[in-house]
Amino acid sequence: MTALHTPAGYKAIRSGRTSWLVHKRALLVGAGLALALFAATVANLTLGETTVSPTEVVKVMFGRPSPDELVVGTLRMPRLVVGLMAGAALGVAGALIQTVARNPLASPEIIGVTHGASALTVGAMTYGITSYAALPYLSVTGGLAAAALVYVFAWRGGLHATRFVLIGIGISVALRSVTHLFLTKGDYLVAQQAKVWMTGSLNGRGWDQAAPLGIALLLMLPLVVWSARAQRNVTLDDDTATALGVHLGRNRLGLVFTGVVLASVATGAAGPIDFVALLAPQIARRLTRTAQIPLVSSALLGAFIVTLGDLLARKLFAPTELPVGVLTAAVGAPYLIWLIVRTSSSKQGRRSRTGATS
Repeated sequence: MTALHTPAGYKAIRSGRTSWLVHKRALLVGAGLALALFAATVANLTLGETTVSPTEVVKVMFGRPSPDELVVGTLRMPRLVVGLMAGAALGVAGALIQTVARNPLASPEIIGVTHGASALTVGAMTYGITSYAALPYLSVTGGLAAAALVYVFAWRGGLHATRFVLIGIGISVALRSVTHLFLTKGDYLVAQQAKVWMTGSLNGRGWDQAAPLGIALLLMLPLVVWSARAQRNVTLDDDTATALGVHLGRNRLGLVFTGVVLASVATGAAGPIDFVALLAPQIARRLTRTAQIPLVSSALLGAFIVTLGDLLARKLFAPTELPVGVLTAAVGAPYLIWLIVRTSSSKQGRRSRTGATS
């Protein structure tokens, strides 16, 4: 590939026989988000019931001896790591599902994926399965089952974006009702534990949750790398993709599967942290101004939202500690309303222009 064939705004990077096109603005935005995430990480580990010097926090982060090793490395670090991984997974999951649905309103919590994961997990907790090792597997199973239902009912010779979202919302409502049914049938103490989990909380999270989540994300990494290329194909219209020899159905199914698994394992580790998967991809796309939703920026933004949200949830109403899911929902719900109004206005505007020209 020569410089003459490189599109404007992109840079060609070669590695052996493989070449990649990197969007310059997306690269700068990604670097800025990485710095912001590092700052939020240091702040999260610094502030708590006892304040630790940022210098000591950085020492612990890079494995250097520090007198604050117990507070930072043992007590605060596992919780932070779970939040970082869960936020990144939700950001990528939202980007992939929105790409397939071609709708900014599509996200795991809107189309029922996280509610499917919650229903099966809460049901298992109600009947005595409370092992942190088992919960991620149950969440993935529930999320995949919910996504399969949405996909089957939404498919009518193709995947229509509006139908996909509406059916997902309907299944979300049904699964939420099932979850509440489990809560009313279960033991009181188990129900209280399940309610805390359902709000999306990092409280009490440790290496027991971080290790399975990290292994799951590592296993999913090849699929995420494949998704970065495949998402370019699914943005094409069906006729163009077919003419180019793209297996559109296979690509869409692979992207949905990847997004559902990522959202489900994140839910299993930290509970359903709502609206992160909705917010992160859309903010990332507006910052980078790329044709496709950037996966790296979405992951960084998802991790940043959860990390900063957890810090604010702990400090805003201290000594009362709110679940991080409460704070993300408080921010995400108004954004969802604005997004719905903006999407409806854009469609009406396009119809008006079409009517005027015809």
